[in-house]
Amino acid sequence: MPTRRHLLAALPAIAAAPALAQNPHAHHSGQFERLNQPGRIDTPALHFQHAVTESPAPKAARQGSWRARAPLPIPRTEMAWAVGFKGRMHLCGGYAEQRVDKPYHHAYDPASDRWEELPPLPRGANHVGLATHGVGADERIFAFGGFIEQNRTPHDEAFAFDGTRWTKLRRLPEACGAMACLALGGNIHIIGGAIGSDNRRSIDWHLVYDVKADRYSRRQPMPLGRDHCGIVAVNGKIHIIAGRVDSFHTNSNLHHAYDPQTDAWEFLAPIPTARSGHGSVFFAGRIFCMGGEGTNRVYGQVESFDPAKNLWESHAPMLTPRHGMGAVVLGEEIYVAGGGPQMGGGVKSAINEAFRLA
Repeated sequence: MPTRRHLLAALPAIAAAPALAQNPHAHHSGQFERLNQPGRIDTPALHFQHAVTESPAPKAARQGSWRARAPLPIPRTEMAWAVGFKGRMHLCGGYAEQRVDKPYHHAYDPASDRWEELPPLPRGANHVGLATHGVGADERIFAFGGFIEQNRTPHDEAFAFDGTRWTKLRRLPEACGAMACLALGGNIHIIGGAIGSDNRRSIDWHLVYDVKADRYSRRQPMPLGRDHCGIVAVNGKIHIIAGRVDSFHTNSNLHHAYDPQTDAWEFLAPIPTARSGHGSVFFAGRIFCMGGEGTNRVYGQVESFDPAKNLWESHAPMLTPRHGMGAVVLGEEIYVAGGGPQMGGGVKSAINEAFRLA
C-alpha cells in the first residue's frame, strides 16, 4: 500500500452567497463533474430544478450561517458518511473520476483550510460505513462494507486506520452497504443498510462490533429496515433518523432512539423533512440534519432536534443543497463536503461549506 502523502494546496474558497436554489445566478465554477464524463463543469441546470430549501419546521431563534471553505481536490459523492479523526474530517470511498469502486481517502484540516490525500482504503467502494473509536493513541477509523457497483452489490470486508496505515478486521457476517455506524462505549454499532444486487433492499439488522475482541454480535433490530440513515449518539442512546426504505422514492421521516442498557428502541418526534443520504451530527446540544435527496429533490434544509423538548426546528439552509456528502463537527462548526447536487449519483461536487451558530 502506498504510504507517501501528498499535501494538496487549498483551492480558493468561493465567497458565501444565498442558497443556490434561491439564487439561480449563483454557481461554483468548475466544482462539479459528471459520473459518466470527465471534465469539470459548473453547477448543473438540473440542480436548480431539484433544489429545495424550505423546511416545514418552525424557525429556531439562532438561525446560524454558512461560509464556503476550500473545495475537495476532486469532486466526490456517495461516500455515505465522513468522520472526525484527530481534529480533521476524513472522507473514504465514494464516486469520483467516473468510478464507483475507488479507494479514495482525503482529510480536511479546518485550521489550515487544506486537504491531504492519505493512504487509500484497502478495497475501493461507495457507501462505506465509517466510525471513529478510541482515545488518544488508541483512536482509529473503522470502515465496514460498502458497494462495489453503483449503490448495489456490497462486500463484507472491514478495516481500521490508525493514522498511518490500514489493517484488516474480521469480515462482516453478511455483505452490506450504506449502514449507519457509530461508536458507543467499547463497541461500534452497525445499524441498517442495504444488501443485494438486482434485488437490492433495505435491512433492519443491528450488529455490534467488539473492538477488542474483533467480533460481531447481534442486538435488537431497528423497527423498520432502511439505509442511508442519519446516526447520532446523545446521552448514551443512539438516534437513527430518516433514511430510505429500499429507494429514495420511499424515504422515511422516522426517528428512533436505541438504549443499549435495555436493548430496546423508542419512537421520537419524526424529522420534518423525510430524506435520505443526509448529514447528521450532534452539535451545540442538538441533533442537526442537513441535505439529502428524494424524488426529483435535493434538500438544503437544516433541521435540528432538541432532545430535552422532543422538538424539531429549522435553521439557515445550506448554500449548496446536496446529498451523499460527508458532515462532521470540528470545533465550533459543522463541515459538509462533497455530495451530489441533483437527484441520483450522476453528478459529483467538490463543494465544502461550514455552518456556525451565530
